[in-house]
Amino acid sequence: MKKMLSVLLATTLAMSMLAACGDKDTNDAATTDNTATEQQDNNSTSSNDTQTEVAAGEIAKIGLGTITSIGKSKDAEGDKGPVGQVDTVIVAAAFDKDGKVVSVDIDNAQTKIEFDKALQVTTDLTGEFKTKQELGDEYGMKKASSIGKDWYEQANALADWMKGKTVDEIKAMKTTQRDESHPNVPDEADLTSSVTITVQDYIAGIEKAYNNAVDVKAAGGQKLGVGQSISTSKSKGLEGDKTPSAQVDTTIVVGAFDKDGKVVGSIIDTAQTKVDFDKDGKLTTDKAAEFKTKNELGDEYGMKKASSIGKEWNEQAQALADWMAGKTVDEIKAMKTVDQEGHPGVPDEADLTSSVTVSAKGFIEGIEEAFTKAK
Repeated sequence: MKKMLSVLLATTLAMSMLAACGDKDTNDAATTDNTATEQQDNNSTSSNDTQTEVAAGEIAKIGLGTITSIGKSKDAEGDKGPVGQVDTVIVAAAFDKDGKVVSVDIDNAQTKIEFDKALQVTTDLTGEFKTKQELGDEYGMKKASSIGKDWYEQANALADWMKGKTVDEIKAMKTTQRDESHPNVPDEADLTSSVTITVQDYIAGIEKAYNNAVDVKAAGGQKLGVGQSISTSKSKGLEGDKTPSAQVDTTIVVGAFDKDGKVVGSIIDTAQTKVDFDKDGKLTTDKAAEFKTKNELGDEYGMKKASSIGKEWNEQAQALADWMAGKTVDEIKAMKTVDQEGHPGVPDEADLTSSVTVSAKGFIEGIEEAFTKAK
């Protein structure tokens, strides 16, 4: 009897243990399924949030690519004084969440500073300097064009071709060499009748814009615009031991705007390029050198040490761009400013006084121009 009772107890205990183990496995499986479901829901929520933030076809990122050359600058020769020529290719672009081009603006700031044989500046340094887009038909390429189109028309046709494509698809463009000065002319069926200029710098510019692209600050971006201004006021002729120098400052403001005209993102930059000559009017700046914008120079620009707030130029430009986000152009133009020696229009807004001490006047004018030209 005792033996039978022992066997019965052992059997009952074993069955209880099996039942307990079975319940644990079932609970663990349920917990795992719940965790997976929760994770899936979170991922779905994240995906939906992203979709809500930037919808298909809207601007997700904006970028700026610049390429500067002084290759066409000339030494003094005979009765002809030297010439400092700065060519800055400007490619501003907006990209969607898949990296496809939503909008692109292609331009070229071709600026010449001329000197006489006495090495004095003859160019009017207070004059207006226009980019090729701004010159339009005044640039004068239409008459010489085999397709009867001026530079701006060809640049716009190239920009239209880029829309809807990724940078890799743009880089895959078929090209042909027309002559030594035109090594990369489009050889695409839908471009041969509209673009005969060489395009290598503009393709490099769109790639650079993509690599430098920054996220917009808000959803709803529909249009992209670019404002630029060119100053040569710091150019100087020969004076005592000081040799001639042509300096071109090309300020660029890129703006992305929503349907209500509010800024969803902006980029502020300046290409400050110097072309130096010796006392005989011979070029001393390396034509093959790489010329960086202030943003590209970063800490190399060297303003931080002299800054009263300890911030470099690119940091201050970024702070101003961030402040513009969410505002209309009229709200930006209403910024309170104060004029300081050599710096007109320094921000006097409480949320900018600790981050921006550079003159904002030119940048405000730039964002207004960008809005006017936005498309």
